[in-house]
Amino acid sequence: QVQLVESGGGLVQTGGSLRLSCAASGRTFRVTVMGWFRQAPGKEREFVALMRNDGDTYYADIVKGRFTISRDNDKNMVYLQMNSLKPEDTAVYYCAARLDPVLPSTQITRSYAYNYRGQGTQVTVSS
Repeated sequence: QVQLVESGGGLVQTGGSLRLSCAASGRTFRVTVMGWFRQAPGKEREFVALMRNDGDTYYADIVKGRFTISRDNDKNMVYLQMNSLKPEDTAVYYCAARLDPVLPSTQITRSYAYNYRGQGTQVTVSS
């Protein structure tokens, strides 16, 4: 099993920045892809960003150029740096871990492609 705990959410004004953290524990050596998803009230969960074991990253168009996913393998941490935040970025943000074989990034942008998910951290962007 893999346990994931997110932190770093909060309230920020439009144009501000936040850095989310995801602490992974357990069988992290089996993780092939780490992803970030978000879900706003009344909306479906949507893909934000992912990082494959080979370091390749992939972003949703709506965050490309504003968000950056990174990792610290020594600390088993994954981060999501969010800049130029907009009110429409308001959501609960989740990190997720995939243990199954890697697929092309375009095929692993759905949350069901991941085996584990954290409890989420709330991000609120005020206008």
